[in-house]
Amino acid sequence: MSPIHVIGGGLAGSEAAWQIAQAGLDVVLHEMRPVRKTDAHQTDGLAELVCSNSFRSDDSEQNAVGLIHHELRQLGSLIMACADAHQVPAGSALAVDRDGFSDAVTKALEDHPRVTIDRQEIAGLPPADWDKVIIATGPLTSPALSQAVLEKSGEDALAFFDAIAPIVHFDSVDLSKAWFQSRYDKVGPGGTGKDYLNCPMDKDQYEAFIDALLTGDTADFKEWEGTPYFDGCLPIEVMAARGRETLRHGPMKPMGLTNAHNPDVKAYAVVQLRQDNALGTLYNMVGFQTKLKYGAQADIFRMIPGLENAQFARLGGLHRNTFLNSPKVLDGSLQLKAAPRLRFAGQITGCEGYVESASVGCLAGLFSVMEANGREIIAPPETTAMGALLGHITGGHISRDDGAGKPSSFQPMNVNFGLFPPVEAPTKDETGKRLKGKDKARAKKLAMTSRAKTDFAVWQSKLGLKKEAAE
Repeated sequence: MSPIHVIGGGLAGSEAAWQIAQAGLDVVLHEMRPVRKTDAHQTDGLAELVCSNSFRSDDSEQNAVGLIHHELRQLGSLIMACADAHQVPAGSALAVDRDGFSDAVTKALEDHPRVTIDRQEIAGLPPADWDKVIIATGPLTSPALSQAVLEKSGEDALAFFDAIAPIVHFDSVDLSKAWFQSRYDKVGPGGTGKDYLNCPMDKDQYEAFIDALLTGDTADFKEWEGTPYFDGCLPIEVMAARGRETLRHGPMKPMGLTNAHNPDVKAYAVVQLRQDNALGTLYNMVGFQTKLKYGAQADIFRMIPGLENAQFARLGGLHRNTFLNSPKVLDGSLQLKAAPRLRFAGQITGCEGYVESASVGCLAGLFSVMEANGREIIAPPETTAMGALLGHITGGHISRDDGAGKPSSFQPMNVNFGLFPPVEAPTKDETGKRLKGKDKARAKKLAMTSRAKTDFAVWQSKLGLKKEAAE
């Protein structure tokens, strides 16, 4: 059997290669560093952490990230094993010594008898005689490979600056202040005329909001990113700086909207949120792409009536990225529909975060093994963290045509409970007292993670994959 080829030695590629090798198949891991450098990496090590050294929460009962840690560990993840072995103090989070972690991943793969590491750039599509390939080249995919993937997928854009609006958990919106209505009650494709959540502001609230935007801390672009503003998706703080009324005549215009809670009073400005996923658990803030730092975003956006207690599935951003329109071009096992020998993994698929990238790499590796062994490809249920993330990547969002020049509706995402199907959670404690507030939220999260662990164990038992011990 010919080897499976993995292009890219980051967290996703390293994990994919490990899963393949541990299942008893030969794998060639192609990493272009040090032959070709990137603007972000500092070393030649595999799985180098280019930003934070934190893998975030390790709480598998109350946090979706901690849950994905648990699932990766259940699958014998190399990334998690090396992270655990090189942990540094970080409270309830899992943080690592970045050099020790990368060195350990590199050594494990170099020492594995079924892994060959090839240090050269794969310029363009891989050779035709490579019949199984995983592309895990991350957000800094080389121009030659980006262009080749574009041509094969039929898409017209891959590498660009993504403008991401904040995404709010629906159940944290105060519906005594916000109301459902489309502008002028228009019924669009698949809509009802009540497709937006609307948060009203009076004049004083609007003026205070603008002041906060103008004084909020913003993140700088890295030197190699440039400043990619274009009028179709200006950051809201840049729009505010162009004039205090700009937002009120742009994404916050109140025209065509009547406050269902106070119909006789016309709002001075309105913030609209639009359903972001098919489950209806996530809503994005329309037109609110921003370069504000995360702390400033949370404080400023909670000034909006109805969002005082908003919980964010992700905050906004505008930065250079490279990712596929995955729901359109990939199938449920991460294969490129136009060229099934190519499977994709990691950030290029539209996930964000270290463990999210590793988990998609893990799945791509497992799917490739199932395929190579002639077995049916079984994806994890969407009730699990890995399954929920895979569902987002391959079709969990709502597809829209927003018009020429506007960003695609599909945006990268960290794993979060908003991606999971709803769950029946206890409403009372063991004494029969009704759960409220934080206790109710904790019970709901525990119900989600308990269901996920049970369903994940059932799925894993069906894989039938043997594991080899590395020498």
